[in-house]
Amino acid sequence: MRRILAKIDKPLLIVTIILSCIGLLMVFSSSSIAAILRYNKPSTYFFTRQLIFFITAYIGSLFILCIPTKWYKGISWFLIFGIMGVLIMLLLYGSITNHVQSWFYIPKTGIALQPSEFAKSFLIIFMAAFYNHLIRKKVENVYFYLFPLTIALILGILIMMQPDFGSAAILLAIAFCIFISVPMAKTNLPKIMMILGIALVLGVGILLYSGTEILNSTQMSRFQFQNPCQRYKEETGYQVCNGYIAINNGGLFGVGIGKSTQKYLYLPESHTDFIYAILVEELGLLAGIGVLILYCILLYRLLKIAKDAYNLRNSILAYGTFWYFLFHIIVNLCGMLSIIPLTGVPLPLLSYGGSSTLNFIAMLFISQRVAYENKETKYKLELKNISN
Repeated sequence: MRRILAKIDKPLLIVTIILSCIGLLMVFSSSSIAAILRYNKPSTYFFTRQLIFFITAYIGSLFILCIPTKWYKGISWFLIFGIMGVLIMLLLYGSITNHVQSWFYIPKTGIALQPSEFAKSFLIIFMAAFYNHLIRKKVENVYFYLFPLTIALILGILIMMQPDFGSAAILLAIAFCIFISVPMAKTNLPKIMMILGIALVLGVGILLYSGTEILNSTQMSRFQFQNPCQRYKEETGYQVCNGYIAINNGGLFGVGIGKSTQKYLYLPESHTDFIYAILVEELGLLAGIGVLILYCILLYRLLKIAKDAYNLRNSILAYGTFWYFLFHIIVNLCGMLSIIPLTGVPLPLLSYGGSSTLNFIAMLFISQRVAYENKETKYKLELKNISN
């Protein structure tokens, strides 16, 4: 373990820890009032749970660091079909919260699991192992390369049926970005785009004729996302406008940690969707920009790890993690700023949430395993060159 820790990406680890600490601080501050007034819990309720999530995630990630990525080929099929089965069970037996059937609640623990978050991580692992196998075997049949996209489409449809459009869109976007990064002959692209178009039409048709309400009335209202303060009496206008007020209150240096006024139930999701607005209100715009810089460093290190990889599997693992984080950051912040519809996806490492926290940390440490294997492979190649 000591040898592995010595060869992981140190800047990525430092940024991960810093963002985790900021997230814990902001979850404590932003959720303290809601815990008491809305949920009738102690002020530290959400902070304590988030701390447990982080501790669990970091301890579990130490085991992830010890697992060679070549083993993913064997477990990826189990993971992808397992999560597919769980998503089907969720539609049959899952709990409905905020008009969405997206969670399994573990009895007597108060813990809710969101399978759609695990679907994103498992899909990245599956696509990495699958495409690496195709490239190693020099498979040229384009239909084999489309199989992971078919799996992604099925997962996306199951998530849309909850209905959770935000998570489904991110999952499909991750799958598409990974797919176009796989080396294939350009002559196959027209055929691929035609097949994808047909698959998309079939997928929409299945959703329409399944009797499932793809987007309920609450979610449809989110497409009216512009000019939120002119729609203050509407739910989406109310939330986003109060987010604007929080950001405006913060100024450059903030009102001080714990002194937010918008967390007094003006922002219903102050510790999840709108945690960045509370961060800017309490710590200021400069701190908000600092967090964005930390995200940029994290994304850059992930891209570097992907670029330095010696095989396609490891490259896709880091590259997929890059897209996983980037899409969550863009969708969360753009929704908060009313640039796109508000979808309710968490901000990586900052927002409260067990399933998202576990998956964000796990994917970062899978990328750290890739960084370790990159250095090990480079060292072995250098030794071989010297011996020759």
